[in-house]
Amino acid sequence: MFRWPSLRSPVDVLFLAACAGLSVYVLVPELWGQGKTKDYPRWFLAGQQILGGKDIYPSGVNDFFDFIYPPVAAVLLAFPSYFGKIPLYLSLLFLNAASWWMTALLSNAMSGTNESPGPWLAALPGFATLSFTVEVFDLGQPNLFLLALMLFGFWLLQGGRPWAAGSFFALATAIKAFPVAVFPYLLWRRRWATAASMAVFLVFFLLLLPAPIRGFQRNIAELGTWVHAMVGSSSEKGFGQRDEQNWSWVNQSLIAVTHRLIRPVNYNQGNPDEPAAYVNLINLDFKTANWVLLAVSFLLGLGFVAVIPPRAKVTRLSNAEELGILFCLMTIASPLARHYYFIWLYFPVTVLVQRAAFDPRPGVRTANWLVLAGAGGLVALSLPIFPLYFQAMGNYLAATLTLIAGLVWNMRYPPPAINVSPAYAGATADK
Repeated sequence: MFRWPSLRSPVDVLFLAACAGLSVYVLVPELWGQGKTKDYPRWFLAGQQILGGKDIYPSGVNDFFDFIYPPVAAVLLAFPSYFGKIPLYLSLLFLNAASWWMTALLSNAMSGTNESPGPWLAALPGFATLSFTVEVFDLGQPNLFLLALMLFGFWLLQGGRPWAAGSFFALATAIKAFPVAVFPYLLWRRRWATAASMAVFLVFFLLLLPAPIRGFQRNIAELGTWVHAMVGSSSEKGFGQRDEQNWSWVNQSLIAVTHRLIRPVNYNQGNPDEPAAYVNLINLDFKTANWVLLAVSFLLGLGFVAVIPPRAKVTRLSNAEELGILFCLMTIASPLARHYYFIWLYFPVTVLVQRAAFDPRPGVRTANWLVLAGAGGLVALSLPIFPLYFQAMGNYLAATLTLIAGLVWNMRYPPPAINVSPAYAGATADK
């Protein structure tokens, strides 16, 4: 399954060319322009603060946080930052390129089919999610790396290595908190060893790993500051230190879209040059909207546990579809889900592409292509030719729900020739 890119493969050459082009796009402004913008300078500053023994966060939790990730993320950035901006940028670019490659390999290998897709079919999910990947490279965001970590964790889990899997889930959560949503799933599926491993390694990454550099007490204090500012700061104005983004059209999370649809929220907030605009269908207050959000979230979670098969009936196909739904739900459950967050749809798209290509039923193949086309059409509403109204209404969220519906249908109505593999089905719970 694991292999290096080959210069004999046109698809691999195209991948290498894309990585080179995206890297040039990042490095040219830093080398010959006025410096790279977006998040790259922020990562360098965070690393330099660690190297200089300075505080990561401001003293007041209500002050603006330039760096909004847990302290361990800043510690990890300090190592390449020691050598300067360009080495740091190169490290992040290489990490994203390697993550993109591994995501493609793992997604196709874990799709559940016994078929070997051709190179262009295997690359199709990469083309479908290209706009998300471009933004990940441009911003220097870690979401593609987190996706690769999570996929590799599930790969290890399927291979009977629950403790190793938990360590990868914990690392992803320690870097950017939203992958913690996998933890209740592990408990529901009775992955006890994996859940215990994730908890133990999360303590290690958050509390122990930064201690030799920051000091144990200082790291505890900074972690407490981060938790209070990021988790305990929810209000009608916003949450998580990014009030100007949280309710605006840029946020496509379940939280933000629900609030925009059921209470009067200006989706142009953060852009003072634009007039106030609204998409709410009804007019509820903040507290009532939160109750509605809680009910919607509960129904989604209840629906998930209702449609996934019991352990005795898990197959390779249903397991892939189950994980695809899980990745979709983790994406939209993040409080802030900007455009690049939806790179996590790579795996669900891969699963549906494989079903559209290899399901023995012609009607099902056609239906899966239609689901993918529908989701792609919803994503396309973010193109500049369309008004921001569609993004404010939650076009990415709608695309994700469309993929979930396709995955659920495939899970509930598998090809009749598919039988449970006893060895594989028995591995669905930790021993």
